[in-house]
Amino acid sequence: MSAFDLLLVCLGNICRSTMAEQVARAQAADRALGLRIDSAGVSDWERGNPLDPRAAKCLSAHGYPVGDHRAHLVTDAELGSGLIIGMERSHLDDLASMGAPGDRLALITDFVPGDHADGLPDPWYGDMSDFEFTLKVIEAAMPAILDDAASLRR
Repeated sequence: MSAFDLLLVCLGNICRSTMAEQVARAQAADRALGLRIDSAGVSDWERGNPLDPRAAKCLSAHGYPVGDHRAHLVTDAELGSGLIIGMERSHLDDLASMGAPGDRLALITDFVPGDHADGLPDPWYGDMSDFEFTLKVIEAAMPAILDDAASLRR
């Protein structure tokens, strides 16, 4: 059995991946999928830090729980997750170099229409509108991501 059914990954695990984790948990619960979901970062720059306050504010404003998140670097065990979603193409490269199987890796923007070849930009460098955009993309992508994670679990 894999570590998680779905692992969501960004750079530091304080913005995008954690936002995606909360959206995934909420949507999976609404659909009674019973998936094991987690998030992590490909760097340890933010290790131990909580969710970025702007990400927390954005999630809360849209009715998502914030929880007691602490950022962590992806572990060897997590690399065995059923489906691993990177927020940027560079995250997929990092995950592959860490040993994640290529057939389990996908880019979050592969699950939404439009030209998002490099993935979902990091809102950390922006303002609240960037966090709102991030959440909008995550919410749009998540139903198809959950479908894939659930089908891989069977």
